[in-house]
Amino acid sequence: MMLASDLISAVPGLRHAFFTREGGVSDGIYAGLNGGLGSNDVPDNVRENRRRMAAHLGATPENFLSVHQIHSPDVVVATRPWDGPARPKADAIVTQIEKLAIGVTTADCGPVLFVDPHKRVIGAAHAGWKGALTGVLEATIGAMETLGAERGQIIAAIGPMIRQPSYEVGAEFVERFLDADAEHAMFFLPSTREGHAMFDLAGFIRTRLEKAGVLMIDDLGHDTYADDRFFSYRRSVHRKEPDYGRHVHAIMLEG
Repeated sequence: MMLASDLISAVPGLRHAFFTREGGVSDGIYAGLNGGLGSNDVPDNVRENRRRMAAHLGATPENFLSVHQIHSPDVVVATRPWDGPARPKADAIVTQIEKLAIGVTTADCGPVLFVDPHKRVIGAAHAGWKGALTGVLEATIGAMETLGAERGQIIAAIGPMIRQPSYEVGAEFVERFLDADAEHAMFFLPSTREGHAMFDLAGFIRTRLEKAGVLMIDDLGHDTYADDRFFSYRRSVHRKEPDYGRHVHAIMLEG
């Protein structure tokens, strides 16, 4: 049902999970633990799946928070459950409030969970290529600092995502990264298809974290495209499926 980071697991008074698709009630193309509120799955199934994930962390469904993700560098600070069904538009959440489980949803993008174990500040970021390129990781770290965290003490765990052997991109994608910084060439390998390359999103995320001063990093190493235990947007596109499920990856300070 879930994977865990060894580094974060060593922090007392903390619960976290990188959930797989195992252990849910959804069926069809969403079979398993689909937590995607924006998917076209049966809403009652999504609610039950999210209830199970919340219970695993020891949170109530109302305290199991995620955002309306928009592939941005935007971060929200959670101080209480959201007011009503609407979720803030952002791609990361930070908090220092106990019993608030904060999480992000992914289906190939990179989930990153954060904790400063000394200041008791946590964060969760959705780092697709666009968010990672435009600064969502650095913004998450900065938001944690506003709550008292120190970046040299922060632990980050990188969860399941599409990995370089599965992530083929076109020339315009490569050009966008090289225009931002020529050194980004190190994250691309030639593809077997002319005019295409294989992108290392996980390596890009790790490097951004390191340059931001976060050096305690645990990368779980799983490829969502290559492993059927995970939902994958790109795999669904290749199979010509009309939609796809989403994972939730969450972290919570125990009371």
